[in-house]
Amino acid sequence: MEETVVLYPSPHVGHLVSMVELRKLLLTHRPALSIHILIAAAPYIAGRTDKYISTVSASVPSIKFRHLPIVTPASTTATPLEVLTLEVLHFIKPRVHEELINISKTFKIHGLIMDFFCTSGLSVADELHIPSYFFITSGACFLALYLHLPTLHQNTTKSFKDMKEHFLNVPGLLPVLATDMPKPFLERDNKAYQYFLDFATQVPQAAGIMINTFEFLESKVVRAISDGLCVPENPTPPIYCIGPLILADDKRGGSSKTSPEDAYKCITWLDSQPNQSVVFLCFGSLGLFTKEQLREIAIGLEKSGQRFLWVVRDPPSNNLSVSIKANGYLDLDSLLPDGFLERTKERGLVVKLWAPQVEILNHSSVGGFVTHCGWNSILEAVCAGVPLVAWPLYAEQRLNRAVLVEEMKLALPMNESEDGFVSADEVEKNLRGLMESDEGKLIRERAIAMKNAAKAAMIEGGSSHVALSKLVESWN
Repeated sequence: MEETVVLYPSPHVGHLVSMVELRKLLLTHRPALSIHILIAAAPYIAGRTDKYISTVSASVPSIKFRHLPIVTPASTTATPLEVLTLEVLHFIKPRVHEELINISKTFKIHGLIMDFFCTSGLSVADELHIPSYFFITSGACFLALYLHLPTLHQNTTKSFKDMKEHFLNVPGLLPVLATDMPKPFLERDNKAYQYFLDFATQVPQAAGIMINTFEFLESKVVRAISDGLCVPENPTPPIYCIGPLILADDKRGGSSKTSPEDAYKCITWLDSQPNQSVVFLCFGSLGLFTKEQLREIAIGLEKSGQRFLWVVRDPPSNNLSVSIKANGYLDLDSLLPDGFLERTKERGLVVKLWAPQVEILNHSSVGGFVTHCGWNSILEAVCAGVPLVAWPLYAEQRLNRAVLVEEMKLALPMNESEDGFVSADEVEKNLRGLMESDEGKLIRERAIAMKNAAKAAMIEGGSSHVALSKLVESWN
């Protein structure tokens, strides 16, 4: 009977990409392995996955994508994205059970490897006597906080959002500002919090936990997790740091309204720029700004005097005005300050909707990256040796900013007002600081050292290579 493992990512394209990159490592260690990937349809626009899945299917026949039925949650349009996703994954649980039974008829399943959003699949795997593993697409810092959430919950009756100026103690981390907790964790009475609290108690039941990180990047917190400090009342399963897993080249594809010529003209433009002179600004597939915030960014860019490559996307729909789009396409002249594009055309380029981020970060002319602090983007920057300005927008990104700035020393922090608005002066200050100051120089040196450490982790005999070898050997 053929051998297989089943991967179960959450619907968001960033989580899917990390899971697919995981299969590359698995096949490196066990080439005869067949990989099945369960695909749940996203209940919202989560970044296009169809083009990416088609490309992978054509290039790697040993991967079989199995699309689960579309489920429409009985929620309103005001329901947070995390809750919508969790409800879909909960309702689709019986179909996951059916798929695993069908796969097991012709394959020996060594394990079900789940995204932490897919924890509802844990009981399915247990029922079918299939070893279950979690793959954390975020870093070890998030995992430590997540595993420690039940303990933090027991220690207070307040919501973290109401604990302003209060710091939380999490093993392996510097004190965490309570309001920097991941957004779904901030309000203890909402559905997302209840889902994740329940899931956090179940994660230690898994056969193992894989993390998309490498030990040198997060050594202190990895040690704390492995020593069982984050789950004081239960055993912690084996921890495998198997990253950094990133795309070697960006096959995710852009918006349907982005032509390849538009997306890749930025590479030609970068070719004409001086070495390490350009700041790249890009904020992920869900990172949106209001028209007012986009204008503030533009003013800050212009005042900074720095060369820049900026990916601009549609503002959120509740802030969208009819003048922003022309013939269905993003109208930059309506979004940005009058004359901005003309005044900055000699040192800046604005790209609509999408750009090939991995290729851009590895271009010799790029010297800085303003990022939303999504973990995939952080790892892509680390592997390229590019220093960061950290501007968190959603999910666990405020925690990531704190870790990047205070623990890893790889970023300057973009600080926002209480309502989340970032001023042009703040944008200008951070761009100048990253590209011109002594602190920026130290961050750049640190980023280059981390790039070398990331390479060392992934080669044969490196820490991440060895960790995955131990896991695969356990399947014999």
